[in-house]
Amino acid sequence: MQFRPCIDLHNGKVKQIVGSTLKDDDPDSLKTNFTATNPSSWFAKLYKRDNLTGGHIIKLGPGNDDAASEALAAWPGAIQLGGGITAENGKEWLDKGASHVIVTSYVFSDGQINHDRLQALVAAVGKEHLVLDLSCRKRGNDYFIVTDRWQKFTDVVITPKVVEDFARCCDEFLVHAADVEGQCKGIETELVQKLADWSPIATTYAGGVKDITDMELIQKLGKNRLHATVGSALDIFGGSTMTYDEVVAFHKRSNTHD
Repeated sequence: MQFRPCIDLHNGKVKQIVGSTLKDDDPDSLKTNFTATNPSSWFAKLYKRDNLTGGHIIKLGPGNDDAASEALAAWPGAIQLGGGITAENGKEWLDKGASHVIVTSYVFSDGQINHDRLQALVAAVGKEHLVLDLSCRKRGNDYFIVTDRWQKFTDVVITPKVVEDFARCCDEFLVHAADVEGQCKGIETELVQKLADWSPIATTYAGGVKDITDMELIQKLGKNRLHATVGSALDIFGGSTMTYDEVVAFHKRSNTHD
């Protein structure tokens, strides 16, 4: 299990946001846990120092291209990039230093999977450079994939078949449990178990991690098959329940082989 670091960008700044409060039609509802004074490149250089590969930059809305480019330039080839990615611009971001591009909204239309767009994306960037973001919210007993910065429900439920079908088209999955994203109140244990049981490819879970015991729980419930991201709980993002050094030490312990 790896710790996969993150750089979330909003209006050009590194921020930590409560995912369920990010709404285009009600900007006043936005709840921000943290806004960094350091630039995006500072975080990328920190992750480079500790050799934390596979992390991601997420552009939450417009106005983030410069900050994203700056972070990628600080550690080219090691960080994934998501937010507004299409078949037309995906290669451009790879050329700017992204190891992979991350996509959700582009591959859905009217709540359904748009297979033409997905195939166009694979053709443009290559399966080996594509991460599908299957971020989801629970409705009833099922987890539905959500798009447009987690605001819109699709009709697509995360099931073994859906996960298997998507896995044929990409290199990895990134899954935010959007209902608990940014709240530091604990993880979606049911979702973690399902992802561990169903995903045939590398998968990073994000959402609700509050301290190192949650990382250990993901490792246990995820059968050491999932990776995990930590945001608002970390001291580098203004958190008080988990230090960056602590989670790096966890990562190193988890990836030390005799």
